[in-house]
Amino acid sequence: MTGDSLGAAAADFPALLRRRGLLNEAAQSPAVGVSSAGAVFVPTHSTTILAFKFSGGVLVAGDRRATAGNTVVYDRADKVLEIDRHSIMAIAGVPATAWEMARVLEHSLQYFRRTQLQEMSVDGKVRALSKLLRDNFGFVMQGVGVVVPIFATYDFAGDGQARLYFYDAMGAQFEVAEYAATGSGSPAVRGVLFYENRWGKKLLGKLREDDAVTLALRALDTAAEADTATGGVDRQARIFPIIKIISAAGIKTLPEEQIAARFKSTVA
Repeated sequence: MTGDSLGAAAADFPALLRRRGLLNEAAQSPAVGVSSAGAVFVPTHSTTILAFKFSGGVLVAGDRRATAGNTVVYDRADKVLEIDRHSIMAIAGVPATAWEMARVLEHSLQYFRRTQLQEMSVDGKVRALSKLLRDNFGFVMQGVGVVVPIFATYDFAGDGQARLYFYDAMGAQFEVAEYAATGSGSPAVRGVLFYENRWGKKLLGKLREDDAVTLALRALDTAAEADTATGGVDRQARIFPIIKIISAAGIKTLPEEQIAARFKSTVA
C-alpha cells in the first residue's frame, strides 16, 4: 500500500473497508444491524433525554418511548437511571446496551465504596462511564449498540455543586455549564432550552423547581411534535416523562401525580 493510500485509510477507515468489500452498508445506518448470518434486523432505540442546572440542583428528564425503525416498541421505558445515591445516568440509544452499562457502572461504584470505604471521585465516575462507552465502540461500528448518555452527579469533595456531562458514542465526555440533550428529539429540546436561557424571564440556573419541571415538559412536548421517536406526553394514556432531581440532599424522583398536575396547569 502506498503512502497516499495509507493516509487515505487513516483518514477514513470505514471507506477503506467499504472499498475492500468488508463493510456491509446496512450496518452503517444507526437504525439497522446485521447478524452473523447476514440477516438485517432493526434494533430498539430509546430517545429523548435532557438535563439542565437550576436553582435546586440538576433536573434530568426523559420521555418513555422506545422505537425500532418506525415501530413503537414500548411506551413506558425508563431512560433515567439512578447509579448511586448522588448520580444519575440518562440513556439515549440502544436500551439493552445502555441498561447493561448502567448495571456495570452501578456495581463498579458500589464495589469501590465498599472496598475503599469512600465514594469514588466525580472524575473517577465520569471516566468509568467513558471506558464503558469505548469498550462498546465495536458494536457501534456494527450499528447495533449506539449509546449516547447524559451523566449527572453531585461533587461533595470539590466545589459542592452539581456536575453535568454528556458523551459521544466513542466515550468522549464534555462537562456542560447549563444544559444538555441527546437522542433524536434533542435538536428541538436544545432549541427550547437555548431560547429560555437566553430570552426567558430567568436564566436556567435561577429557575425554581416548579418552573424547571414546566420547562422540561414543554421541551419534551415540543420535541414530540417534530420527532416521531419522541413520546413526549401521551395525553390519552396519561404517560408522562420520568423526571429526577439531584441536589445535596440526594436524588428525588418526582411522582407522576405532581408531573401530571404541572403539565395540566402550565403546558396542556
